[in-house]
Amino acid sequence: MAAESPPVQSPPVQPAPVQYAVEPDLTADAFIDVLHRSGLAERRPVADRPRIEAMLRNAGLIVTARVDGVLVGVARSVTDFVYCCYLSDLAVDRAIQGRGIGKELMRRTRDAMGEGTLCLLLSAPKAIGFYEAAGLKRHEQAFLFTDLSSS
Repeated sequence: MAAESPPVQSPPVQPAPVQYAVEPDLTADAFIDVLHRSGLAERRPVADRPRIEAMLRNAGLIVTARVDGVLVGVARSVTDFVYCCYLSDLAVDRAIQGRGIGKELMRRTRDAMGEGTLCLLLSAPKAIGFYEAAGLKRHEQAFLFTDLSSS
């Protein structure tokens, strides 16, 4: 009786590498799509295309993450590159969260700034744990003045 040969095991499948880039001309369609896939669409005006287009056009910096050409992450910031940078939108496709893409998008955003530039963001309530785990420091002196009364 011949001995059974052991089953041939396939090598582990490595995830495709993530390609990062600065994309000042990111399309509204691609941006809206990744906002939906990340869950951030519930907090952004995705049904108002002209507003989304203006958000992209007026951003100072857009850093993207792509896998096999597909947009899987974006960091959209408003900045002067020397004093302050407000990372307004950080979105990563839920299907591949946990691979360090959000943290890398933040790092690349920070690295695009001049020396001493203050980099800040406002966290969505569901993302607070992510930012804490990424090692971000809370800033206790932040205020919102969107609803400031005229009196």
